[in-house]
Order: sequence, then structure tokens, then C-alpha cells
Amino acid sequence: MDTSPDTNDPNALRPLSQPEHRLREVMTPSSRHVVFTGAPLKLDGGQSLDTFQIAYQTYGELNAAKSNAILICHALTADQHVANVHPVTGKPGWWQDMVGPGELIDTNRFFVICSNILGGCMGSTGPASLKPGTDTPYGLDFPVITIGDMVEAQARLIDHLGIPDLFAVIGGSMGGMQVLEWAARHKERVFCAMPIATAAWHSSQNIAFHEVGRQAVMADPDWCGGNYYAHGKVPRNGLAVARMAAHITYLSEEALHRKFGRSLQDRSQVTFSFNADFQVESYLRHQGSSFVDRFDANSYLYITRAMDYFDMKSAHGGQLAEAFRGTRTRFCVVSFTSDWLYPTRESRAIVHALNAVAANVSFVEIESDKGHDAFLLDEPDFFNTMRGFISAAATKRGLPPAGNGRA
Repeated sequence: MDTSPDTNDPNALRPLSQPEHRLREVMTPSSRHVVFTGAPLKLDGGQSLDTFQIAYQTYGELNAAKSNAILICHALTADQHVANVHPVTGKPGWWQDMVGPGELIDTNRFFVICSNILGGCMGSTGPASLKPGTDTPYGLDFPVITIGDMVEAQARLIDHLGIPDLFAVIGGSMGGMQVLEWAARHKERVFCAMPIATAAWHSSQNIAFHEVGRQAVMADPDWCGGNYYAHGKVPRNGLAVARMAAHITYLSEEALHRKFGRSLQDRSQVTFSFNADFQVESYLRHQGSSFVDRFDANSYLYITRAMDYFDMKSAHGGQLAEAFRGTRTRFCVVSFTSDWLYPTRESRAIVHALNAVAANVSFVEIESDKGHDAFLLDEPDFFNTMRGFISAAATKRGLPPAGNGRA
């Protein structure tokens, strides 16, 4: 079939807008992708997906022993584009300073995988994807999913890649939740695990923040009961407000004060109006409007709901330690002092549970005033922690240093 553009169509050769790029990524992702059929994916909610697609990126090469694979699990609003230019925004990957040749996660040494989560909107099956056998997006017909469902979909991908077990599973925030689920559900497949700035269950405060965001989306008239796709609309205002509210939780008071204080935006005095007088207001409005162009509103509802349902303690009879009983995985748990979204006490609860089953675990609390997003920023102590943990685990695994030949 000839897929070259129709030069008689005046729109055929015009540059795509960011929203158009995002929609194209949903249907035909530019990253690698695989469609799973045959064996339905049974979901925690009781439903199944007979067919589903997972989009993913890889960096580096898998060694002959298949022993150098690292799975990176992304957070709520990230995706599989860890260390490459993002196909929608044109910006660098979200962990580009961490992953690459000679970086902390050295792609000269390790084979790095990151997949767009189930329920996402960058090529993996989610509410914006077409229902099999139709030309209609799922919308709210998409089943409600869990963090565990995301992990089971990732496990199918790892099977597809022919990797029996992973050297490491690493992730921050919601990615850290996936790391914990991997360590609990697939103990024999995870050599080492690094859950960062995360928790073993979602707190009532975090559920409350998510509910505010979801209500903002659903209150937007352009949400159309979740069927905005058919109406050619996007609940821009609601999703932007949801993003603005959530973004505040990723920062700290110190970081906001240092960056903005009470500085005015392009004016010398207040306007006595509801314009963005303050720099912090302008910043949040920009965060909201730019987010809408790269993310699907229904995906936001589904993913935040999956995080709210996450509760490893309840899932194991009220004893978190039971989730990890029998594990031989090596753990490094990391928290940040100014993270009030997932405070250090929640990381300590994970560590206490691991200690209770005599797991091999180290714990580091990083001094930082950058808030929850510190794991995405320049934090030398965090970098040193990750470097030391990965290096020691790689030595224990028998992986040679970069440049010393393939294992």
C-alpha cells in the first residue's frame, strides 16, 4: 500500500500540531511496539483484554547471557521516551541525564527498556486507543486498571523480548510502585530493585488530590461524559487545572519560594484583576496548557485511579512484609527530605517490611529542598547513591565494566 502523502491535499504536507502528533502516537507510535493476542490479559478488576499493544523504547544492547537488562518504570505523566527526543514535544527524554552512553545507567553496559504503561496515551493500549474491530476509541469502555495490571503487561513484553529475568527494575513515584509490584509478583525475575520517592500504598491525602484533578476534568463540558473523541473536543480547561494542582504537589515550599517568591510577571505592580499577576501563576498556567497538548484526559483519570487503588499492604492480608517473603532481590530504597507527596516515613515502612523478611535492603534519605521531583533533577547525592548501588549489584551479577567486552 502506498502511504506517501497526497500532494493534491493542501493539508497533507503541513506540519502537524502537538495534539495531532499525540493522536498519531496513540494509533501508530513512532517507538517500537508489539500487539499481544491469543492469551488474554486478566485484570485485577475481573475483566480481560483479549488484545493489547505495548509501546516501548530500548537503549544499548542485550548481552549474550541476557543478564544486563534494566527495566525503567515511568511516573504518572511520563512515558517510554526516557533518553531520546520526545516525538510530540521535541524535548529531551525525561531522564536523559541518567540514561545513556557513559551515564549512571550506562547503555554501553546495560540494555535499558522502558514501556508506556497500560492505560497510557503514547502507543500502549488505553482509553484513547481503538477498540478491537472498530474505529471507535474505548473511552470509558476501557476497563479500570491497577498498578499490578501495568506490571503484568510489562512482564508480557519482557517475555516477548526473550529476557528470563531482569538485572534491575528502577522507577520513581508511580514508577516506584511498579518496582514494588515487580518485586512482589515476580520475585524470581528481579535481581535488584530501586523504588524511589514512592510508597507501598496511596495515602488519603494523595487520593484527595487525585480526586480534585479528576473532578476538574469531568466538570469540563468538553469532556462529554468521556466521549470527547467522537465530538472532536478536548477537555482542555479541566485537564489543565488538574495538572496545575498536581504540579504543586511535586514541588516544595522552599523550591517555589526560591524560584518565584512573590515576584510579579512582566509588570511592576498588581493589576487588580484575575490575570496572572504573579510569576508562580504564569508558571502553573503554562504547565497546565502545555500538558494538555501531550496527554489524554481519560488516561489521566484511569492512571490516577490505578494509583489510588494501589495498596500492597491490604493485598497481602494487612502485612506488607508478606508481599516480599521469600525474596532474594537486592533493594535500595530512596526518599527525599522535602518530598511531602511521598514522605520518608512511607519509604521507611517499605524498609521495615523488607527487614521483617530478612531481605537484602539499603535505605538512603537524600537531603534536598526540591520536593518530590528531586529524583528527576540534579541531585549529586542521589546520583552517587544510584551509582554505588548499581555498581555493587552489577559486580555481584558478574557483569563486566563498560568497555571490557560483552558478558
